[in-house]
Amino acid sequence: MSSKLYVGNLSYSVRDDDLQQKFGEFGSVQSAKVMMDRDSGRSKGFGFVEMSSPAEAEAAIRGMNGQNVDGRDIV
Repeated sequence: MSSKLYVGNLSYSVRDDDLQQKFGEFGSVQSAKVMMDRDSGRSKGFGFVEMSSPAEAEAAIRGMNGQNVDGRDIV
């Protein structure tokens, strides 16, 4: 299993640091990136989080899938 996770259904106000903090509860986060629209500078509503190990990634999936973050249930 890969340790890079797709995170979808994000609120437009969520930023990289927010993902880093939320997923950090499940292990060491190597990177967290919310994808931004190049023209408007607004979030596209999804991002990627890379955990240190597959076990941490699995724990983050179990812990975060369906959780409400800033008003939206993430996947």
